[in-house]
Amino acid sequence: MSATVLKFGGSSFLQPEDYGRVAGHIATRLAAGESKIVVVVSAMSGTTDNLKAVMLEVNKQALPSNLDAALATGEMLSACLLEAAISRLAIPAMSLNGYSLGIRTNSNFGRASVENVDPGPIMAALQGHQVVIAAGAQAVDQFGRLTFLGRNSSDLTAIVIASILGEPACEIYSDVPGVYTADPYLVPQAQLIPEIAYGTIAQMSRHGAKVLHHRAVEYAEKHAVTIVCKSLTRNGAVTGTIVAGHGDTRTVTVARDAAVISCASLAERDNLCALLDQHDVSAICMEDNRKANLCIVSDIDIGVRLVSLSSTRAASIGSGTAVTELDSSVSRVHLEGDYERAILLARQIHARMYPGAMGEPFRSRIAKQRSHHNSLLVSANNEPGNRQ
Repeated sequence: MSATVLKFGGSSFLQPEDYGRVAGHIATRLAAGESKIVVVVSAMSGTTDNLKAVMLEVNKQALPSNLDAALATGEMLSACLLEAAISRLAIPAMSLNGYSLGIRTNSNFGRASVENVDPGPIMAALQGHQVVIAAGAQAVDQFGRLTFLGRNSSDLTAIVIASILGEPACEIYSDVPGVYTADPYLVPQAQLIPEIAYGTIAQMSRHGAKVLHHRAVEYAEKHAVTIVCKSLTRNGAVTGTIVAGHGDTRTVTVARDAAVISCASLAERDNLCALLDQHDVSAICMEDNRKANLCIVSDIDIGVRLVSLSSTRAASIGSGTAVTELDSSVSRVHLEGDYERAILLARQIHARMYPGAMGEPFRSRIAKQRSHHNSLLVSANNEPGNRQ
């Protein structure tokens, strides 16, 4: 059965009325002739952080499986809200969450890996409904326990579903129309990239760029799914970047709150780097060999957990901002303690890469927004005097 697969990130849902806006877009596409649509949704922007904060208020040592089950509720709520918005337009719709999607993973809580998929549940849902809404970033393990695929991993859910259905492409919607040569919120001269290779965008993601999840990109390449990056505007959908088999470009990435691991020796640093690499966590040995420092720029929560469980002696964990120059297969990482200096450095590097470049302004470039409704489920108690 053929179905268009769309994914809407958390920035698409800043206000409750945004669910109606997305529902209207889906209705327009159905009216134009598309018969079946699968929509994968993320939680409202900021919800996952809020859920995690509340869980850690209750128990700072909460089990990873307990955290996974809690964090997944953000996407579940988003799926329910979109189903309600679509149903209001008299369009037959059904929402599915990790328990009913047919995606099985291992039990690596916090960042589970897809092991097998069953197309039956989604196919059955599409038989009786024009639209199926899937809660992103979640699945179940072999014991039926809910697993979280990782931060910002609704992209992966969408790509997996496109592959399940045999669809050649998947549309990913966010607050920017595509992939840029740098974060356009931070570097005004950033250039939109019309087409980019799977490997290039995966490398950007691994160095902290919040564009597409690197495991989603790698899954798309393996299963020959083209990724179409789009943005939903008042004038309709705008296509910015196609992720396919080719298209290299020079980029600058900025990873705020990167974890900086200081080890007792260079040997222990290298051993720790090998451990993280074994678990597919992006870690970089800093160039200054006089210091045994390691920098984790993506999958930070998982990386820090692995470090804490390792036998590394006298490892201390700090934070910083990693600015990475990416040019083909070459990368150079600069670590800054001050975030504003890191942004200035990123702008300087980009200016060297693209002298005289002028950025194309878009309405949300001024500041990346978070939803004011991200505490619909729970609200963290941030009053210092009320902490136990």
